[in-house]
Amino acid sequence: MFNRRIVIVAAILAAAAVVKPAQAEDKSILVASTTSTQDSGLFEHILPLFKQKTGIDVKVVAQGTGQALDTGRRGDADVVFVHAKSAEENFLAEGQGVKRYPVMYNDFVLIGPKSDPAGVKGMKDVAKAFQTIKEKQAPFISRGDRSGTHIAELAIWNKDAGIDIEKEKGPWYKSIGQGMGAALNTAAASNAYVLSDRGTWLSFKNKGDLQILVEGDNRLFNQYGVMLVNPAKHPSVKNDLGQQFINWLISADGQNAIANYKINGEQLFYPNANDPNA
Repeated sequence: MFNRRIVIVAAILAAAAVVKPAQAEDKSILVASTTSTQDSGLFEHILPLFKQKTGIDVKVVAQGTGQALDTGRRGDADVVFVHAKSAEENFLAEGQGVKRYPVMYNDFVLIGPKSDPAGVKGMKDVAKAFQTIKEKQAPFISRGDRSGTHIAELAIWNKDAGIDIEKEKGPWYKSIGQGMGAALNTAAASNAYVLSDRGTWLSFKNKGDLQILVEGDNRLFNQYGVMLVNPAKHPSVKNDLGQQFINWLISADGQNAIANYKINGEQLFYPNANDPNA
């Protein structure tokens, strides 16, 4: 009898040891987000604050916006946090997301070599700058990865500058199919122009001979939104934990955490969760 008790107690303890880590592991979510939120250092700043408040671990998969939304479509993420409003609205229309919440904004900037072979420095019209780069056939690096930045770049070429870049590009235009850091590194190595989100640019260490040449055009506005992946379509989605993350991002605490993230005194993102039109 004594031996049997020992066996039973040992079995209970073993089961508890198995259950406990599983429960702890369950207190985590996966967020598919953009390379800009990761590369800028924003997540490194805000996620410890969120975990301290809620005990929830956030694992981030950093991809271009198109890829991040595809990750959500497969049900491989609980939350998507991206920056291409039209693509986000399509995601909702497909029934893949529950609701879109605006979170923050910053802007895109046109980066180029200090020598500025196209002569666009200081222009306030980004479409004119793009037209000039094409006329001069100055080297231009495109992310080419369906990211929010790539979508914004294509909109400037095709819609604002009136250039069908797929048809009119030449050897001067190089599409690399990689993230923002890789695009900036390629531009630095080849004295080329590139469109970047400001956050990644400010945190980018290998600036080389690059600098901001064009900024301030309203068409360079860059809005970020967050959505819970639809648990009705994807039962594996941790909707309670994912919604807690969203609620924190748009709360006063989350918005303050975003506003307080700075590099060399310069704010990278501006919270605007209270703007219903964002």
